[in-house]
Amino acid sequence: MSPLDVLLWVAFPYAAFAVFVVGHIWRYRYDKFGWTTRSSQTYENRLLRWGSPMFHLGILFVLAGHVVGLLIPAEWLDAIGIDEHIYHIGATVLGSAAALLTIAGLIILIHRRRSIGPVFLATTRMDKTMYVFLGATILFGTAATVMFQVLGPGYEYRGTVSPWLRSLIFLQPQPELMAGVPLAFQLHVLCATALFALWPFTRLVHVFSAPVGYFFRPYIVYRSRDDNRSNRPPRRGWEPVATPQDAKKAAKARR
Repeated sequence: MSPLDVLLWVAFPYAAFAVFVVGHIWRYRYDKFGWTTRSSQTYENRLLRWGSPMFHLGILFVLAGHVVGLLIPAEWLDAIGIDEHIYHIGATVLGSAAALLTIAGLIILIHRRRSIGPVFLATTRMDKTMYVFLGATILFGTAATVMFQVLGPGYEYRGTVSPWLRSLIFLQPQPELMAGVPLAFQLHVLCATALFALWPFTRLVHVFSAPVGYFFRPYIVYRSRDDNRSNRPPRRGWEPVATPQDAKKAAKARR
């Protein structure tokens, strides 16, 4: 095991994770108005209507496959009846379909950003950087799948990449597991790690956004038409908004 292995498979992942966590905290605290997808739907909708669902649906299946393949030990799957052969077929067929759907959606989205003038002008440098690393991560992962799992003899990454990742999670890093991994898999992992480091500073932060507060916010009353309001005190956060007519009525009542 060389110092380069320690740098690539221990120091770099931990540094990327630290930037990922601290970067999101910093972004949320100091750039809440920038915490957005920077939607460009108003500029063009036809290509977006096709590319966005394809990309998002495909990437969700890709992430689900990575969770199963990398975080769940093979012994656990064997215990529920999913042996190596069944897993290999499922991962290859479903993974290839998800990858093709993701790549097709990404191509449409990139073509849209390059060919539609207003959308291109709204694209920042960080957007372009994000697209480079995102595209490289997907392409290297797809290339590794095609070369080894579809056309090749197959590669058992659950015996190397998966335990390496779990060793990082449990703070017992084993960089030697990645030393003999094929180059395509290594490049896929490195690009994905770099993408996680860039994540907090790009539009990808919208992944962690959900309009939960919308369901609990009080109604906004612009003008009340109820002249006989209840004498019951209003709930906190639901105080009625006074109108000019209300002010006149209150003034008359005080006279």
